[in-house]
Amino acid sequence: MTRPGSKDILLVTGMSGAGKSTTLKTLEDLGWEVVDNLPLLLLDRLLATAQPPSGGDNARPLALGIGAQTRDFDPDTIVKRIKTLRADHGHDIGTLFLDCSGAELERRYSETRRRHPLALDRPASDGIARERELLAPLRRWANRLIDTTSLSSNELAQKIRSTFAREGLSGPTLSVMSFGFARGLPRDADLVLDVRFLRNPHWDDALRPGTGLDADVSAYIIADPAYAEAMAAIDAMILLLLPRYRAEGKSYVTIAFGCTGGRHRSVHVADRMAKRLRDAGFSPTVTHRDLGAASQDSLEAIPVTPIIV
Repeated sequence: MTRPGSKDILLVTGMSGAGKSTTLKTLEDLGWEVVDNLPLLLLDRLLATAQPPSGGDNARPLALGIGAQTRDFDPDTIVKRIKTLRADHGHDIGTLFLDCSGAELERRYSETRRRHPLALDRPASDGIARERELLAPLRRWANRLIDTTSLSSNELAQKIRSTFAREGLSGPTLSVMSFGFARGLPRDADLVLDVRFLRNPHWDDALRPGTGLDADVSAYIIADPAYAEAMAAIDAMILLLLPRYRAEGKSYVTIAFGCTGGRHRSVHVADRMAKRLRDAGFSPTVTHRDLGAASQDSLEAIPVTPIIV
C-alpha cells in the first residue's frame, strides 16, 4: 500500500525530553508533513491517503513522531513494520533516534517542572530508565542518531535543518520592497536601508513623472558618485546576513529600501537588489509599496532623517 505523491518517510523517536517536539517543528518548517504520536494501527491508512493538492512533483516527505507514550507502542512490531514497508512497498524509510544522558534529562524535567510520561507518580529517573529499556530496539535499528545532551533547542534545530533541509525550502522566504519614508515605515521589514543619500530624480522636471523602473531615471541614479561603492557595500552586507538568517531558522526576511516619496530611488535600488539576489541563487518577491502614489513636492521637501539599521 503506497502513499500517492511521496515515498520518503522519517520516523522520529527517542527519549522523552530529548527534543522530539523541536525536531518535528523544525521539519514542518522545512516543508515536511508531520504527524506526531500516530497509533501504529493507523499507519497503513495514513500511507494510503493521497497527498494534498500541492503534491505531485513537489510532494512533501512525511515525518512520523513515535514515542513510548504512543498508543499501541511496541518497538519490535515497529521494526518489523518498517522492514515490510521497505521490502514490499518501496518506501524510503529512515529512523532518527534522539538520545540524551539521564542526568541531563532529569535536569530538563526539573527545570520545566513537567512529569515524565512513564513516571507520573515516581521520580523522573525511574521513567527515564524504563523508557530507555523500552526504546532499545529502536535505538539499535535507527540509521540516524543525535545525542542532544549538550545541545540547546536552537542548536538542535540548526542540526536538523542542515541534515534534512529540502532544496528550495531550507532558506527563509525572501521579500524585497521599496517605500517612501514620507508615507510611513513598513511594519514588517527586517532590514530597513535608507537610500536618500542618492541624488533625487524628483527635482529633474523631465524625470519627475517617471519611476525607478524607467531607464532614464535609473541612469540618473546610477550616475551618482556614491552609487557604485554604496551598492557594493549593501550587496556584501545582505549576502553575508542571509545565510546567517537561514542558520538561525528565520522563516521570513523582508528587506526594505526607502527614499522620500517611494517612487524613484528606492524603487530602482529594490529592483536592482532583487536581480542581484536572483543571480546569487535566491528567489525574492518584489513589492513597490508606494509606486502608485502621486509625486508631491511637499513630500520630497521633507528633511532627510538618518535611519540606523
